[in-house]
Amino acid sequence: MLYQVYETQRSLMEPFVDFAQAAAKIYSNPSSPLGQNPFAQRMAAGYNLIYRLGKDYEKPAFGITTVEAEGANIAIHERVEIDKPFCELRRFKRFTDDPATLTQLKGQPAVLIVAPLSGHYATLLRDTVKTMLKDHKVYITDWKNARTVPLSEGAFHLDDYVNYVQEFIAHLQGIYGNCHVISVCQPTVPVLAAISLMASRGETTPLSMTMMGGPIDARKSPTAVNNLATNKSYEWFENNVIYRVPGNFPGAGRRVYPGFLQHTGFVAMNPDRHASSHFDYFENLLKGDDASTEAHVKFYDEYNAVLDMDADYYLDTIKTVFQEFKLVHGTWDVRAVDGQLERVRPEDITTTAHFTVEGELDDISGAGQTEAAHDLCYNIPKAKQKHLEVPGAGHYGIFSGRRWRDVVYPQVKAFILENNQAAAPTSRAQAAPKKRAPKAAGKA
Repeated sequence: MLYQVYETQRSLMEPFVDFAQAAAKIYSNPSSPLGQNPFAQRMAAGYNLIYRLGKDYEKPAFGITTVEAEGANIAIHERVEIDKPFCELRRFKRFTDDPATLTQLKGQPAVLIVAPLSGHYATLLRDTVKTMLKDHKVYITDWKNARTVPLSEGAFHLDDYVNYVQEFIAHLQGIYGNCHVISVCQPTVPVLAAISLMASRGETTPLSMTMMGGPIDARKSPTAVNNLATNKSYEWFENNVIYRVPGNFPGAGRRVYPGFLQHTGFVAMNPDRHASSHFDYFENLLKGDDASTEAHVKFYDEYNAVLDMDADYYLDTIKTVFQEFKLVHGTWDVRAVDGQLERVRPEDITTTAHFTVEGELDDISGAGQTEAAHDLCYNIPKAKQKHLEVPGAGHYGIFSGRRWRDVVYPQVKAFILENNQAAAPTSRAQAAPKKRAPKAAGKA
């Protein structure tokens, strides 16, 4: 019922939001009679802020049309490579007329970026993609808004997420022989599961896996996100945050965790910071600081655009990752496409190089949560394992912004290049992974 109430309220507010936008333009136009008012600039700024606070934010576009690579300006064509019910595998294909540059581009590694399905769209990783395109063939998982997926497509579980990742990896391997995988935040867990299952079956695993700011072991340095998941029961989440999609969307009737509830939670984590940011935006409009106002608009166009998550996937994640810690306890069974249950065994990974990245000030995935993956993947040679903690970086800083471009990316690039030699498939019997007694449950 809450979803219907929200949609009704949004519909009722829409005329007022449109009025605020129009009023802001009228007061900011010096040719308009109202624009001659001594308070015109303040009125325009106020209406502009009201419009920004009340408008409906749609999914942004990646908008990457060119990048600088190999000393040349490279054209980018974005296209959907695989279209699944809940996700698109999106490719950013690079084009150039220069034969020497083209030869360089063709020899560069193929990388699958697995974007989070945790509220925001994959476009949150726009800076990650644009930077990676300089030196790599780039693909990304572009998760769909669950309210647009008809009920006829069935439910979507965490197991389905794992199966999607395996399918996408196999697709890149079919084209390039092999690939590298980067997972950011939430997908570090299902990506590790996907690669573990491939290793257990004796399939060729990716050349490298880079995991950035994810809850591999959410018991370590728990954050507000972790505390909420552990302090509330599974039934609480099912009864309080799950609603059915209203009838005006293609996914009418689907049980989801609505995007607007997620957005409320995001803002509630740092309400003072957001209030201050909007006040600064108002003042910058008054001062005519176009650079600052543009940066604000760009950030919040992305931050305020949220999607609904299928309820089964969301609840599976709460239970598996944040309440029962099945990955670190070695008790996680994933249902494969053929219906068979398979145990996730990260210790079966032996040939995939492993790089983990954490931000010193990350308030989403605390210190040590991502690094814990190394303890699980103990059969990967130490020479092929690496960890980086980025000083002064928060959660977003490790994959977007100056620290990502200047500190993290050069090391990710070097790690991928170092491990870009083709590897022959290695079966479990050939790898002969060593055994180790599991850690005591609940020990951090």
